[in-house]
Amino acid sequence: MRYLSLWAASASVTAVVVGMNPVLARSGARAAARAVQSEAMTAAADVQDAEGKSLGTAELTETPHGVLLTVKLSGLPAGQHALHLHEVGQCAAPDFKSAGGHYNPGSASHGYKNPKGAHEGDLPNVHVGADGALNADAFAEGVTLNAGATSLFDEDGTAVVVHAGPDDYATDPAGDAGDRIACGVVEKKEGARGQGPGPRAASGNRGQFLRDQG
Repeated sequence: MRYLSLWAASASVTAVVVGMNPVLARSGARAAARAVQSEAMTAAADVQDAEGKSLGTAELTETPHGVLLTVKLSGLPAGQHALHLHEVGQCAAPDFKSAGGHYNPGSASHGYKNPKGAHEGDLPNVHVGADGALNADAFAEGVTLNAGATSLFDEDGTAVVVHAGPDDYATDPAGDAGDRIACGVVEKKEGARGQGPGPRAASGNRGQFLRDQG
């Protein structure tokens, strides 16, 4: 009993020291963050043009607040283009209409400027440089790669679609963005693991542009 009491007292002192030491506390927080990140569900889409040529990939990563998209493509027309998540995981060329409309489990109207918007699949416009390259990050708030009401892996799946023109962020059903010029089916990466229940659907804009290097 004496040794047990000494061990308990030692453990208590260690806990107090860690709690009072900001360096140790930050170190523990970083380790926990790395552990969560390593468990994050990931997915990817091989984005192809109307002729079936691969233009690159869209990588999707689960976060506590939604899904982060990292898009790296080449061979696109220069200028502004709409980028959306569509409600069906099919990309039948050449028009890609098989991908259906925008991913919209909340039955909202289209567009960030629409008082009744936006779709969960709405994302900000992206810029393609003169060299045809697109390197951009975008954030789809409130959706998830895990199971749930806003899962991108529902029974129909989802697709990443690039349009010929920019989204005006207001016009139903697709922001007057023009033809679909590239499409990729979102698929889980081999060995990807989930990290528990998906995020709750959030109000306000559900897609947020983070970075565009095009």
